[in-house]
Amino acid sequence: MSRTSRTALLAALGLITATGATATVFGTATAGAATPGCKVDYQVTNQWSTGFGANVTVTNTGDPVSAWTLEWSYGGNQQVTQGWNATITQAGAAVTAKNASYNGALATGGSTSFGFNGTYSGTNAVPATFKLNGVTCNGATEPTEPPTTPPTTPPTTPPPAGSKVDNPYAGAKVYVNPDWSAKAAAEPGGSRIANQPTGVWMDRIAAINGTPGARGLRAHLDEALKQKGTGEIVVQLVIYNLPGRDCAALASNGELGATEIGRYKTEYIDPIAAILADPKYAGLRIVNAVEIDSLPNLVTNVSGRPTATANCDVMKANGNYITGVGYALNKLGSIGNVYNYVDAGHHGWLGWDSNFGPSAELFKTAATAEGSTVDRVHGFIVNTANYSALKEDHFKIGDSVNGTSVRTSKWIDWNQYTDELSYAQAMRDKLVSIGFNSNLGMLIDTSRNGWGGTQRPTGPGALTSVDTYVNGGKYDRRIHLGNWCNQSGAGLGERPQAAPAAGIDAYVWMKPPGESDGASKEIPNTEGKGFDRMCDPTYTGNARNGNSMSGALPDSPLAGQWFSAQFQELMKNAHPAL
Repeated sequence: MSRTSRTALLAALGLITATGATATVFGTATAGAATPGCKVDYQVTNQWSTGFGANVTVTNTGDPVSAWTLEWSYGGNQQVTQGWNATITQAGAAVTAKNASYNGALATGGSTSFGFNGTYSGTNAVPATFKLNGVTCNGATEPTEPPTTPPTTPPTTPPPAGSKVDNPYAGAKVYVNPDWSAKAAAEPGGSRIANQPTGVWMDRIAAINGTPGARGLRAHLDEALKQKGTGEIVVQLVIYNLPGRDCAALASNGELGATEIGRYKTEYIDPIAAILADPKYAGLRIVNAVEIDSLPNLVTNVSGRPTATANCDVMKANGNYITGVGYALNKLGSIGNVYNYVDAGHHGWLGWDSNFGPSAELFKTAATAEGSTVDRVHGFIVNTANYSALKEDHFKIGDSVNGTSVRTSKWIDWNQYTDELSYAQAMRDKLVSIGFNSNLGMLIDTSRNGWGGTQRPTGPGALTSVDTYVNGGKYDRRIHLGNWCNQSGAGLGERPQAAPAAGIDAYVWMKPPGESDGASKEIPNTEGKGFDRMCDPTYTGNARNGNSMSGALPDSPLAGQWFSAQFQELMKNAHPAL
């Protein structure tokens, strides 16, 4: 697999709706020196009332350089607050960006990119003048407008069809599922988010050809070609049909029995692979989230653990989770335009020392099973179908209250992480350290972890104890970290965007908002989905949630079916607010 090299902290900002301008500027020669010249593509990639994100691509049109400094001045009160892939400083209106250690050398025609976030008020005009290594390059720019269309990214020169890029989300739109979009738009206020991209769940064999009310895989890919236009587009699929699926729960059990690995291969993965390999779709960037809620169960829910289940013991013994994931990775990852991201749970599941390292090792075992290699894994995805906050701002894992570590609090319970961003970045580092590629990228599902609304804390909790400190300041308002089904008070999180933080390829909405996690009571069905008491609002809990109330919304339908009350709850408590 050929992939562009990337350092561990690379986070090129090619995100959301790309507007702005391209400033094409050429320098003049100076006597006795190398001839400098540059082309600068400055893009405002995301803009809101007081802030913005930007991406800058510098192309050297002069003689080769071993280091570079780019300078510009703002015409307004813009202030750079955070940058990556360059060292950025600002004095008044003047901004200076110097290369990082790994991107200073630019051959003639060579280019590099860096990104940053900033604040502004009033107007946010693109700078009119840039300097490369001290030489002024004058060029006109076009006006910029705030983004108003669905998430996309700056136009880039597309790679050859079938070749992989480092971050598939950079420089690309993301597919908007018309089936989900129509349901969202039909809800009061739903039009505000109906144009957001969400994952398409291939959660049973019938989904490949389509089910009543939901188009099949080919129909989605054909629609993606229409949405693509002349740019790049990512299509997000969830590969989710392992034998004995979701062995530690009941709400999302699947159609295949524990031993039906043959059917999984021949009736599920092989037909999907045949469609994705169709040359008609070679121009799409296809992202697969591979088998949610599977592999970590073999660490946390087997004999010897207090949360063990007989079903997970069966799946560990027969090896069909490992076999199935390895087969899917190898079969799908061999297709040139397919990017596999393996599910890596979330911090409230795997953040403890006893779970974290063993899970990483298990991921590698699966990634090298059935003829697969680590090269078939482009990255990992965390927090899909869960509610853990993206970033807790009011406490950190190293804090203490009156000499007592916050890790001893009932909420954290000795976990090593407080939120999904810190967990995802740490898991990425761990996976690279045990042999996964150094350019591994992470995805974080932010579809329902915003926790906004009137209950969102604005500061730390009281310093009377570690529990009052943590409970008073945490955004995640669940009763217990182990609660996972249709949570009351939850809200939409960060909108889908590419490269938002170091090591993170994108924030995504892989779990479509408004689709139920499970039924609040037993509902007969033909999809193999059972009744899990964690979806019952009257349930008083079990060992997995500290024997706490479930926190679930009432009157919920089967997993994956539309749940209007949940959709309205998520919009009401969105953060950032709608």
